[in-house]
Amino acid sequence: MIYLMRHGADPVDRYGGWSEYGLTEVGRSQVNSAKHKLLGKGITGIYSSDLNRAKETAEIVADVLSLKITYLPQFREVNNGLLAGMKKVEAVEKYPGKYFRTLDWAETWPEGESPEQFFRRIKSAWYSFKKKVGSRNVLLVTHGGVINIILCLENGIFYTNKELHFKINDAEIIQMDV
Repeated sequence: MIYLMRHGADPVDRYGGWSEYGLTEVGRSQVNSAKHKLLGKGITGIYSSDLNRAKETAEIVADVLSLKITYLPQFREVNNGLLAGMKKVEAVEKYPGKYFRTLDWAETWPEGESPEQFFRRIKSAWYSFKKKVGSRNVLLVTHGGVINIILCLENGIFYTNKELHFKINDAEIIQMDV
């Protein structure tokens, strides 16, 4: 069993992506409320994106489960390049019309990656991860965009950046029987 967990809330006035901003107070509270749902699940390992908001989430959960964390940078959110951590009002001025859903499949964020590169990175990381963990019960703490791709892959849904197939809430936990 693989449990996927989205990080808690981060600053809403800034772009996420490869931002190094951590959780807000609300985000920490969300994770502290959600972590108890993982007790008694037989989780033997915690894996996490190495971006701060995911790391903080994993650390809160690791404390209650008494497990160490393995960080996997391949499960980072989309690399939004120069917009990572930028205030949204500033981004609108500097990069008008640049939103993930408006990018063409092969079009990159300024100094970042394209939706296609993001999809291919997550697809490769996910299939490798599933093979590595096998039938063990583990937790992967990551990001909404990453989980959206994983759910598309696991449900046989064609992935495109033009449509959000799965809305994953902050600190939401999804159980994957893979």
